[in-house]
Amino acid sequence: MEKELKRGPKPLLGEMFLRQSLITEAQLKDAIKRQSQTGGHIGSILREMGYLNDESLLKLLSEQLETPPVNLFETKVPADTLKLLPFEKIRSFRVLPFKLMGVKVYLAMVNPKDINTIQDMEFMLGREVEPYVVPYYQMDKAISYFEKEGYGEKPFEGDYLKAKTLEEETEEEIPHAESMGTDIFTLLKLVGDYNATDLLITAGVSPSLRINNELKRLTMPPLTSQQVEELAYRVLTKEQKAEFEVEKEIDFSISLKGTGRFRINLYRQRNSISLAARYLIENIPTLRELHLPEWLSDFAVKSQGLILITGPSGHGKTTTMAALLDIINSNKRCNIVTLEDPIEYLHKHKKSNINQREIGIDTESFAAGLKHILRQDPDVIVIGEMRDPESISIALTAAETGHLVISTLHSMNTTTAIDRIVDIFPANQQHQVRMQFADIFLVVFGQRLVPKKDGEGLIPAYEKITNSFRVRNLLREGKSHNLRSLMQVAAVDMSSIDYSLAMLCLEGKIKFEDGLKFSDNQQYYEEMVRSGNILAAKWL
Repeated sequence: MEKELKRGPKPLLGEMFLRQSLITEAQLKDAIKRQSQTGGHIGSILREMGYLNDESLLKLLSEQLETPPVNLFETKVPADTLKLLPFEKIRSFRVLPFKLMGVKVYLAMVNPKDINTIQDMEFMLGREVEPYVVPYYQMDKAISYFEKEGYGEKPFEGDYLKAKTLEEETEEEIPHAESMGTDIFTLLKLVGDYNATDLLITAGVSPSLRINNELKRLTMPPLTSQQVEELAYRVLTKEQKAEFEVEKEIDFSISLKGTGRFRINLYRQRNSISLAARYLIENIPTLRELHLPEWLSDFAVKSQGLILITGPSGHGKTTTMAALLDIINSNKRCNIVTLEDPIEYLHKHKKSNINQREIGIDTESFAAGLKHILRQDPDVIVIGEMRDPESISIALTAAETGHLVISTLHSMNTTTAIDRIVDIFPANQQHQVRMQFADIFLVVFGQRLVPKKDGEGLIPAYEKITNSFRVRNLLREGKSHNLRSLMQVAAVDMSSIDYSLAMLCLEGKIKFEDGLKFSDNQQYYEEMVRSGNILAAKWL
C-alpha cells in the first residue's frame, strides 16, 4: 500500500487520511476499489461511503492543495453573484462564484490548481479570481440543484441544499440492515419484507433494493469484490459455477422455503461479479389487479394468431403474459407449451394441460425448443421473448397454422416492435414477413409502469394496435411509420401511450411530470392534459 501510494512529491490524499488516523487502511482499500469501478475523486468517495465527514475532508483538501476551503453546504450566495458566470460555465468547469469583494471574485473550484481555468475565468469576469477548494461531491450536488431549481434567479442557500441532501440520502437508504450481516439468503428475504421487486449486488457499493422502480441502498458498508463473489457462489450449484466460469454470465431461478422464488442473473463487470435477483410472485395476478384493461382477455381466448406484449425491460411484460396465460388455463381445455428463460410464474394445471420448459434446463435455446414444438401437439405456445430470426419465423408460422402464440419483445413502443420483427430478417425476406405478420397478429400491446401519485406502487400506462382493416393495409404497404400519428386519435383499433398517460393524469392517478417523462409525444400529452379533452371508453 505504501509503495503504491507514494507516487509524487506530495503525499496523496488517501495517505494523508491514513497518517492522521481519519480512516483505516481497509476503508481506503474499499474506496480505491470503488473508484476503480465507478470513477470519481477519492475524498468524495470516502465521504459518500460514510468514512469521513465534511470538516475532515475540507481540512485535508486545503492542506494538500494549499488553498483555503469552502463548504457549499454552509454558504449563501446572492443571485447577483451567481449571475457573474453563465450556468454552462459552472457545469463545464465545475466552478461557482460565491463571494464578490471589490474587483475580486471568490471562486469555489474542484481543482483550484488549474491555472488555465483560473485565467479563463479572470478573462471572462474581467476581475481577479481567488480560488477556494470545494469537494467534488458538493459541487456535483450544487449543479444538480441548479438543474432542477434554476440558476441565478434566486440566492443559493447552502443549508437548504444540505437538508435536501440529507433527506435524499435518508430516502435512498433502508435502515436496520447493517446488523443483519452479508448473508445472501438474508438479503434475499429483505426483498419480500420491503415489497421490492429486485435485489442488486455490486462491488464497491451497498446492496440495493428496487422499490417502486427506484433503487434504495441498505444501510451497511459497501461490499468488496471478494464479498460479492462469496455471496454469488452461495446460490450456485457445482454445475452452474463451472458454467459461469466459462460463460462469464448465467441465468437461473431458485426457490427458498419461507422466502419465495427468484430469477437470478450473475455477470462479470470490471473484473468482479454482480448479481441481480428478481422476486417472482407466487400468485398469478389478474388483469384487474394489474390495472390492465379487461378487453385483453378477449384476445387470450382466441384459437389462433399472435399476441405480442412490448415495452422496456422491467415494466411488467412477463407478468401481463402470465395473467393472460392464466385466463386461458382457467377457461379453455387445451394443451399449453411454454418456453421461458427462466420460468418466473409457476402455473398449475386447471382446465388446460400446461407444460413449462426452461431454457438451459429443458431445452438448449428458444430456437431449439421451437424447432420441435409443433410435434408436441400444442394449442397455445408461449415464448418468453422473441430474440432471433429463427424463433420469430417459427412463431409466425405457428400462429399462421392454427395456434395461439403469446410472446414478448423489448422495445420502446408498439410500432418499433413491429419494425424490429421485420428488420431482423434479410432485405429479401422482409416483404414476406411483413405480409405474414399483418395477417396473423391479433394485438400488439405496449406498456410502461408509472409511479402512482400517492407514491404507493406503480400503475401501467399502455398503448395498443389491433388487427383492423386499415392497420392491416398499412402494414402490408410498409407504412408502419404512419401508425404512430394515427394512434394519437384513440380508436377501437389503436391508441397511444400518450392518451393512456393523459387519462391517468386527469383521473388523479399519476403526477403530470411523471406522465411527461414516459410520454412518446410530449406536446400531444400536454395538450390533452391542459384541455382535459379526453374520452374514456371500455375499449381503451
